[in-house]
Amino acid sequence: MKRFFRPLWLWSFAGAGTLVVLWEVSSRLMGSDLIFPGPLPVFSRFLTLVQSRVFLESAARSFLRVCLGLCISAPLGIAAGLAAGLEKRAGAFLEPFFKLISATPVMAVILIVFLIFNAERTPVFTVFLMAFPVLSANTVQGVRSVDPGLREMARAYGFSGREKLVRLYLPSIVPFIAGGLKSALSLSWKVVVAAEVLVQPFRALGTGMQRAKAQLETPELFAWTAATVLAAGLSELFFTLLIKRWKKGGPP
Repeated sequence: MKRFFRPLWLWSFAGAGTLVVLWEVSSRLMGSDLIFPGPLPVFSRFLTLVQSRVFLESAARSFLRVCLGLCISAPLGIAAGLAAGLEKRAGAFLEPFFKLISATPVMAVILIVFLIFNAERTPVFTVFLMAFPVLSANTVQGVRSVDPGLREMARAYGFSGREKLVRLYLPSIVPFIAGGLKSALSLSWKVVVAAEVLVQPFRALGTGMQRAKAQLETPELFAWTAATVLAAGLSELFFTLLIKRWKKGGPP
């Protein structure tokens, strides 16, 4: 019996089962699928939903918005982090920007961005604003984690600025960038869906949630939410596997 419960996946399975049981119990206590549907109605609606063209287009467009936002924020955030980490004056200059973006509520950012851009571009630009400080902060942390002894050695051997960047700093900051990208990916899904719920672009997971809520289709609302959680989880899992494969030296 002791050996049976040793694998960690069994504990994860037990935790997931407990959540489903608590969900079912909560639904029965509420006594109405209109207020809080149980797992079976939601799962049934989910199976119907994922077979529809509307859902597939919505999921694809939401995923594209996440990717576009990260593709914009990643190079800019890493570049800003490198500048702030390598040069104290650049760090002091950029610090107000980092703090302003980090302190601004997500909903306020979405509303302000929506005044400037249309509904299709708002989620993308919101992802950029939210992921940018995460990636910058991780890059700064990676730069500052470099061993001072290695810096002195690079200075003693007369490394140029480019050589220091390529041979000294980049190998040290790559793990921090990978961690920042993983955090930014998780955050991006939440930000994109929140923006979609608010501005309602043509095809989006958040738009599906908002329409289900407006029509009082609570099982469908839960199904859209489950689909979003699944999409975010799968993308994060794929990224984690990609990083592990890269660390082992294999092809991506």
